[in-house]
Amino acid sequence: MFSFLKKKLGFGSAEPTPAPAPEAAPVRRYGAPAGLGLGFGRCAIAGPGPCARSAANPDPIANASARSGLSPGLSPGLGTDTRCSGSGCSADAAQLPPTVAPVPAPAPAPVTPPVVEVAPRKSWMDKLRQGLRKTGSSISQVFTGTQIDDALYEELEAALLMADAGVKATEFLLEDLKRRVKDAKATEPAAVRQLLVDALTELLQPLQRQLVIGEHSPTVMMVVGVNGAGKTTSIGKLTRHLADAEANVLLAAADTFRAAAREQLAVWADRNRVQIVSQEGGDPSAVTFDAVVAGKARGCDVVIADTAGRLPTQLHLMEELKKIKRVIAKAQETAPHEVLLVVDGNTGQNALMQVKSFDDALGLTGLIVTKLDGTAKGGVLAAIARERPIPVYFIGVGEKLEDLQTFDAREFAQALLE
Repeated sequence: MFSFLKKKLGFGSAEPTPAPAPEAAPVRRYGAPAGLGLGFGRCAIAGPGPCARSAANPDPIANASARSGLSPGLSPGLGTDTRCSGSGCSADAAQLPPTVAPVPAPAPAPVTPPVVEVAPRKSWMDKLRQGLRKTGSSISQVFTGTQIDDALYEELEAALLMADAGVKATEFLLEDLKRRVKDAKATEPAAVRQLLVDALTELLQPLQRQLVIGEHSPTVMMVVGVNGAGKTTSIGKLTRHLADAEANVLLAAADTFRAAAREQLAVWADRNRVQIVSQEGGDPSAVTFDAVVAGKARGCDVVIADTAGRLPTQLHLMEELKKIKRVIAKAQETAPHEVLLVVDGNTGQNALMQVKSFDDALGLTGLIVTKLDGTAKGGVLAAIARERPIPVYFIGVGEKLEDLQTFDAREFAQALLE
């Protein structure tokens, strides 16, 4: 479901050669333009970067930390006992020498770049239809009649409102649908349903955007949301997709409030074989600062900060999120590059209120909508598209890893109404 720009693996030769000019980091785009099938690609990060793993660099994190003078998981000047754990990151800071002399590595055997594997999208569509059945069944029943009349539009209006599409989006869809029916001179309710698919696709189109990785080094993501929305689980699934694409990810366990939050994120880090920076009982802003500094020093592609869940009505907690964002900007001038809100699809219109509140406070760049399979309120995406069209990067319809996929407007409309 993902497509990436591939980059050939580079290796040194036995003969000493001048150091090549540094290459720009590859840009990866998660998703695809409308009308194109989504493919999953595997790409390789080239060069002996600190985060790159190879036979010549079996412990890249420790080597990078030694070269940069930064101990694993500990940034200078903070005085915090923030340590890194996870695969390839077990070396203790006290055991590292201040500098490491470069040792020329033997030239490895040529490696064939990975072949792009295209995952079938049909299985995802089946899961999406199954997940949206609770929402779509009540809307589809409207088109079981034999004629197009005012009663059909009234039933459709009630069904859209029950699906939490919201008043504004419902009025817009009905007005647009009537125009399409008139232009197409449709006479059968089945034809009206297909026209509604087209109208809903056009309404949802602004939400379909690509998540771009590689324009910044590292790309820093700040993930926020209310309690129970599924932030940490969504981070774990997103990390798995990134790791499978050979992107080097560093996680920041900045949720220092919820019990076992650090341990839960550490399990995902170990499962995905990525790095994690955490601190027991520390300030979340300090943890994120450490993680961004460490990510820059180690040449990582992505840094993802998990923050504590909070209600947008609690202003003092929202102020803490603003502080975390400001501290991230101090660690890297242009960061955070993505501020992602994880929304529980079960909350319906309350999800729209969360989007508005978090966007006003932080300036959201994208959404991850979860648990759409357990609700009859999936129409809330129409409300978001009409009132606060923030890109939806991913939607979830289950607990498995493959149940979190990129959002496609037409796929969603078809799965909901067909």
